[in-house]
Amino acid sequence: MRMLSRPTSPSMSKGLGIEKLILQGFNSFRHLKHVHAHMLRLGLCHDNYLLNMILSMIRGLVSNDCFELYSLMRSEGFLPKNFTFPFVLKACARLLDLQLGVKIHTLVVKAGFDYDVFVKTSLVCLYAECGFLEDAHKVFGDIPEKNVVSWTAIISGYIGVGKSREAIDMFRRLLETNLDMNCGEWIHKLIMEMGMVRNVFLATSLVDMCAKCGNMEKAHGVFDGMPENDIVTWGAMIQGYALNGLPREAMDLFLQMQRENVKPDRYTVVGVLSTCTRLGTLELGEWASGLVDRNEFLCNPVAGTALIDLYAKCGSMARAWEVFKGMKEKDRVIWNAIIYGLVMNGYVKISFVLFGQVEKIGSKPDGNTFIGLLCGCTHASLVDEGRQYFNSMDRVFSLTPTIELYGCMVDLLGRAGLLDEAHQMIRNMPMEANAIVWGALLGTCRIHRDTQLTEIVLKQLIELEPWNSGNYVLLSNIY
Repeated sequence: MRMLSRPTSPSMSKGLGIEKLILQGFNSFRHLKHVHAHMLRLGLCHDNYLLNMILSMIRGLVSNDCFELYSLMRSEGFLPKNFTFPFVLKACARLLDLQLGVKIHTLVVKAGFDYDVFVKTSLVCLYAECGFLEDAHKVFGDIPEKNVVSWTAIISGYIGVGKSREAIDMFRRLLETNLDMNCGEWIHKLIMEMGMVRNVFLATSLVDMCAKCGNMEKAHGVFDGMPENDIVTWGAMIQGYALNGLPREAMDLFLQMQRENVKPDRYTVVGVLSTCTRLGTLELGEWASGLVDRNEFLCNPVAGTALIDLYAKCGSMARAWEVFKGMKEKDRVIWNAIIYGLVMNGYVKISFVLFGQVEKIGSKPDGNTFIGLLCGCTHASLVDEGRQYFNSMDRVFSLTPTIELYGCMVDLLGRAGLLDEAHQMIRNMPMEANAIVWGALLGTCRIHRDTQLTEIVLKQLIELEPWNSGNYVLLSNIY
């Protein structure tokens, strides 16, 4: 093994002697302990260079003489802990010693460590390496919170014995779990290295996962590497670009799909409509929606909502209303979309009437419903109605107002000139106000030129956002 050059230190002569002893190697753990004790006597216990060499030797001894050390530990009356078993089980797996591994498994259960995820994962590795996949799968199923290593162990086990279908099934289960970005990176690497990108289902799931993690570059890499792309894969890519705020890329991909004569389904068109809504391209959105049968929209709340949203945000409220009336099924999201659309286009009173219809049919509103209503009250300066809707959330609908709804009320009160009431509402909030809520009050303070309250609000914002230089500039302008 290549060693690093010895750095200079005040205790060079002592250190060189210890280094020579370490480089000579050890034939037992006891020998290593003697050298370590010699280090302590010479006052070299804080020498990082020597300590790293000692740790490397310990790792080597643990790997090579694991069973000897384990037997010695038991003979001296020490009980193994949860961090002991993984090393022993790993050694059993490396030597394919299933008989000893089963005995260790029995001891794990008796010692009460069968709940430990690392011990369980080591058992999965043992049974998988020895070819007993049914036992490995059973142990894997008993792990309450599976980590990346656990999934790797069981998937690699199936691949090792040529059970590709079972490995793919496990991948499907893994991709359905909630993943963080690090886990996603690992899955991507594993799929690409093993050539499993050729499996359309797995590759599409990977595209979707990368998109949800915000990594569209990697998603596109998987997409390009697939031998063929079906409509689900195209849809996953288009939806991914739309969700990650890349509308032009989404539209370019959709047009490429059209050039390749791939017929879109309603879910692909939903992504395109979201893109057109963001770009404000009503005509392009109408053309895209025309590629799918109209009933596909009227029978599906998700597709219908996307079409209503497009028309409403592009200012064509009459067409949005036509789609709403034609919907075969109106869920809460549909009602929210039309209410918010009416508010955006200035039909505030009509949105109130529509909300009354929601109550009559027994459909329970949610926080998004009230955000639309309060925004309408703000635009129309309807303070009393806003208070009524806000108070009814808890009293009538048993809904707890979120911080976003408090922000809407602060904005409503502030714009109406009720700055003290707005400030008092922030102080009485059941949660700590964030920069958005304080920012809403700041905006209205500046509208009504209340410098005294502006100073108070800016000091709060500086405390919440000390990195935001704009707040310091605004505060200095007051003086």
